Amino acid sequence: MTPEPHSLTGTDDPTLGPPQGCPAHGRGPGGLRRLYGPEAEDLGDLYERLREEHGPVAPALLHEDVPIWMVLGHSENMHMVRTPSQYCRDPRQWSALDDGTIKPDHPLMPHFAWQPICCHAEGDEHRRLRGAVTGAMSTIDHRGIRRYINRATQQLVNEFCVKGRADLVSQFAEHLPMAVLCEIFGMPEEYNDRIVEAARDLPKGTETAIASNAYITDVLMRLTLRRRAEPKDDFASHLINHPAGLNDDEVGQHLRVVLIAAYEATANLLANVLRVVLTDPGFRAQLNGGQMTVPQAVEQSLWDEPPFSTILPYVAKQDCELGGRRIRKGDALLLGIAPGNVDPRVRPDRTANMMGNRSHLAFGGGPHECPGQDIGRAIAEVGVDALLTCLPDVQLACEEDELIWRASIFSQHLVELPVKFEPKPQREVRAHPARPLQAQRPSDWQLGTPLPQTAAAQHAEPATPPPPVPTSEPAARPGVFRRLLRWWRGD
Repeated sequence: MTPEPHSLTGTDDPTLGPPQGCPAHGRGPGGLRRLYGPEAEDLGDLYERLREEHGPVAPALLHEDVPIWMVLGHSENMHMVRTPSQYCRDPRQWSALDDGTIKPDHPLMPHFAWQPICCHAEGDEHRRLRGAVTGAMSTIDHRGIRRYINRATQQLVNEFCVKGRADLVSQFAEHLPMAVLCEIFGMPEEYNDRIVEAARDLPKGTETAIASNAYITDVLMRLTLRRRAEPKDDFASHLINHPAGLNDDEVGQHLRVVLIAAYEATANLLANVLRVVLTDPGFRAQLNGGQMTVPQAVEQSLWDEPPFSTILPYVAKQDCELGGRRIRKGDALLLGIAPGNVDPRVRPDRTANMMGNRSHLAFGGGPHECPGQDIGRAIAEVGVDALLTCLPDVQLACEEDELIWRASIFSQHLVELPVKFEPKPQREVRAHPARPLQAQRPSDWQLGTPLPQTAAAQHAEPATPPPPVPTSEPAARPGVFRRLLRWWRGD
């Protein structure tokens, strides 16, 4: 395919845009569409207009009219992430950053500013840092984590089950991933409302996000120092003690990026799966009837509503061609997860069930593919299954068109998911052998308040278990299928 004489490093080519006088000239320089502002209120619709006008790789504009290539095609996205000889994640190679086109106060600067992490590294340095992260993740006890997810789900459900109403975003989807991640990291005492709110606030780029980032960074650096002095069998300790020899700053930065990325993605995934279950009768009927398993439902959601819509930036290391477009060295490209998942060349029918197909872009690909995707899947699969087991009659408590999303170029997440059900008594939760399942969760904190002087919060006293109910005869042993189901859930 012959490359076009166009590069985003020079957008004054008159052949790029519509004729002079056309209303489209109000879009931006060269008539390019903006990925922000009024035209971008419905990004899904905007991506399809870009695909129709330009094909699988389209020129567009980021905030403050910074040029960017929007990669819309599935195969083009896969080629980009799997070809590190041509494309990298190091933002320092982006021409717009190097020549001052992007100002230091650019609203998206927190998302693409360089950091000493594996996401921005290449070659031997990438292998060193990435090897430490994947090595530490390989030590995670997946069966034990599934048991913990099950217990944490029941603990969260116990907080609202007697009321008969709940918001499954703020009371469940935003809390379960953080509880599990704090357990994996080796800091269960840090799990409370404050760290959940800070993790939600940090990606917004607001004034309070600065305080949120400072709080989470402080928590993780304190954890790093504790585990450097007293290692245990947890993710942080294994990351510190990996042969790659990460220093404290590298450990803290990687703990931060793993925590925030995993939390945001999994919270969005949980909310998306639950919304579909509650609003699509056919989807729920397939689950109830056994035609679809919860893992298959999660995979379908990763196709239809990926937790992250895009990832920024990939940068061209040399002049090359992608999707029939000439990409010049230093040009930046946007990994289009959401538009790539609905590329008509791989999904002619968007409503088709993608059961058994894991070739979506939700976790990226190539050397920077998400290393924690199995943990994210486990949280969503076990969490959704355990919630529906606890509340089999749960229903949406509003009209579907009343649901509200908060969207950005990077992700779209549900603001609330109000539900109703028959009130149910709390169930006993088997606590962790060494500590209560959940730390005390204070509700009177706010961002920017002074951090406590102690490294760990005080644990809540474990509840006294109810007396055993006498039975007239021994309970029958569960059947093979039920025992297998319990094993899968981690009971």
